[in-house]
Amino acid sequence: QVRLVESGGGLVQAGGSLRLSCAASGRTLNDYGMGWFRQAPGKEREFVGVVSGAGTNTYYSDSVKGRFTISRDSAKNTVYLQMNSLKPEDSAVYYCAASRVYGLASALGYDFWGQGTQVTVSS
Repeated sequence: QVRLVESGGGLVQAGGSLRLSCAASGRTLNDYGMGWFRQAPGKEREFVGVVSGAGTNTYYSDSVKGRFTISRDSAKNTVYLQMNSLKPEDSAVYYCAASRVYGLASALGYDFWGQGTQVTVSS
């Protein structure tokens, strides 16, 4: 069992930056591909990006590519989502999730989820 806890969300102006953290307990995250998803009110959960267990590979959705960066710190058993050049359309609840398979863009492929953290970008 993996327990994931996100933090770092908040209110930021358009063009600003935030860094979200996803801290894990129960098992090492090195065994999992770690994905980030987001969900805005009235919309489906959307894939943001994913990092491999070793942290050497990443994959992003087109909507965030070049602005968001996922990294991981194995010593802290934590994954990060650095968000730059934020836009109002980035406003959503952001979730981290763990999968035994790297590179999945479907939420159905993830076994463990955090509770989410709210990100609001004002115009």
